[in-house]
Amino acid sequence: MNDSTIKHEWSCADSQALYAMESWADGFYAVNRQGHVSVCPIEGQTLHIDVMKVIRAARAEGASLPMLIRFQDVISSRVRRLNLKFQDAIRECGYEGTYRSIYPIKVNQLHEVVAEILEAGQEFNIGLECGSKAELLAALPLVGDETLLLCNGVKDATMLNLMLNAQQLGQQVVPIIEKYSEFDQLMSLIDARQIKPRMGVRVKLNTRGSGRWFESGGASSKFGLTIPELVKLVRTLENREITGQLELLHFHLGSQLSDIQVLRSAVKEITQIYADLVLRGLQIRYLDVGGGLGVNYGADYNNPDCSINYGLREYANVVVYTVKEVCDERQVPMPDLLSESGRALTAHHSMLVVPVLGVHRPDSPPATDLPLELHAVVLRMKAVYNNVLLTEKGGILLECYHDAQEIRRETEQLARLGYLSVENMAQSDRFYWSICREVLHKLAAAELNPVPAEQLELEKQLTDLYLGDFSVFHSIIDHWAIGQVFPVMPLHRLHEKPERRGQVVDLTCDSDGKISQYVSSAGTVDCLPLHDFRQDEPYYLGVFLVGAYQEILGDAHNLFGRVDEVHIYARAEEKEGFWIEELLKGISVKEMLSQVQYFPNDLDRRMSEFIRRQINAGCIKPTEGTRILNNYTRHLEDTTYCDICAGDPL
Repeated sequence: MNDSTIKHEWSCADSQALYAMESWADGFYAVNRQGHVSVCPIEGQTLHIDVMKVIRAARAEGASLPMLIRFQDVISSRVRRLNLKFQDAIRECGYEGTYRSIYPIKVNQLHEVVAEILEAGQEFNIGLECGSKAELLAALPLVGDETLLLCNGVKDATMLNLMLNAQQLGQQVVPIIEKYSEFDQLMSLIDARQIKPRMGVRVKLNTRGSGRWFESGGASSKFGLTIPELVKLVRTLENREITGQLELLHFHLGSQLSDIQVLRSAVKEITQIYADLVLRGLQIRYLDVGGGLGVNYGADYNNPDCSINYGLREYANVVVYTVKEVCDERQVPMPDLLSESGRALTAHHSMLVVPVLGVHRPDSPPATDLPLELHAVVLRMKAVYNNVLLTEKGGILLECYHDAQEIRRETEQLARLGYLSVENMAQSDRFYWSICREVLHKLAAAELNPVPAEQLELEKQLTDLYLGDFSVFHSIIDHWAIGQVFPVMPLHRLHEKPERRGQVVDLTCDSDGKISQYVSSAGTVDCLPLHDFRQDEPYYLGVFLVGAYQEILGDAHNLFGRVDEVHIYARAEEKEGFWIEELLKGISVKEMLSQVQYFPNDLDRRMSEFIRRQINAGCIKPTEGTRILNNYTRHLEDTTYCDICAGDPL
């Protein structure tokens, strides 16, 4: 037998390639020999954790689905990777300053995440950044006298006083002046308190950002001082003889910076400003290049909204080498470097597990029990179906498809006029979709070049809808709001070839409640290869890289709330290579209702009164009324999502 005629057996490696894992997994996710997604959370170790075993263990501990899984060791690995790359760049180029990473807690304020970052970054002297009063109050008790806390965002007098109080306590808290009015307010406060504050300044650069958030940089950005305002601020400090209090210059180009050359230009621009101020006599210690270190969410490198054109090493090299080059040219000391990389530290550690509840398919096979009297239009559709079964020729297949479309239009018209029975309508529809499925199958096998427009049209029409037990608006709101692409793939059965084409839709009653863009080896596509759904066994999908922003931004559409989450640590001595450090229950129905002023006691009272009236009116028996009331009250404790494993007695 010729090698070319041997049928290729589907492998786990094929699945790994199909879902483009090499482009987004960053070494943390893979497919194991069992056909399950596995996690390698600790860089430099071979320990892999089977995600399906995590799901089973979490369910045994009482977790409900959908479920958010946090692999806490991934955070530690990301923190180490970022800091070590900067240390490598500093050592290789002979840079005379140091580097500190700063975690902006707005990316994920969950205490467990912030604590893990601080612990992992302790050896690197990692710092925090806050941008609101609530974030400031959360962060202050977490920082000692060595941890740097940068304070961005709009600041009122209360916040500025809190920062000054922290400085009096010896904490390394630095307010970043974002608007000149904040500087005026700060000067008034220090005059009243007779103290000298530490401060930094965010500068509006001429360099604009790149990618979706390009407007965060440039002259029209929301925050930052213009160059004239910066000069005015410096003159005020000089007149007050407190220039030594300005110790940090900061810029920000926006989250998910897609083009490394834009970063190079901005770093060069801010370093020139730094050099001018140093030569003027200011003793600026820190140069903060802000956030923006991107993450590859997919394989479509032509799409700057979900990909970046650089790696972590190049990012570090661009920052370090560019600052050194300018400082050497201007003969000024090299500052200590800071970056606020939140997305790059947290995105990979978290994944959403979505159970599939069912599948809607537009096609169904023709019924065997045909009506006794088939309408002529149905007989014509049946004849087209028979012709499709007998041919392999692309031209005839396309002709059959066109005939079926014409007959369907005629069928719809007859139905509107009342000339076609429901039985005949149903059978015509079945024949039509069977024609479409057979035509698409044979056209795909023929591998026509160019691909006919009809084939693309059929692919779109014949996409299955996989109903997932989750809410797009809560768990991946950026997909709905800004079209952010998140990797989605099955968590098991990856040793089988996925034969279906599907879109994942959620529980909400909103047409936007679906995942409409997917990562694949061909780039970003509008449907996902999936396995045939079996009603008698679970089918789990994973949504990856959701550790940054999604949980905090999540909406409560249809009152779907926070899902259960489990925190996983890798340990080689454990039987399955991991242990569950914590299980956090999601929000219950009664808790969610309370948030919108439906209080359980009041609901229970109203329901009880209504049932009592029905009993008194003789509509139901007292025992039946009691059963119904208890059933209603019991379900107030439920998760807001479908519980596919729970029985629901009548």
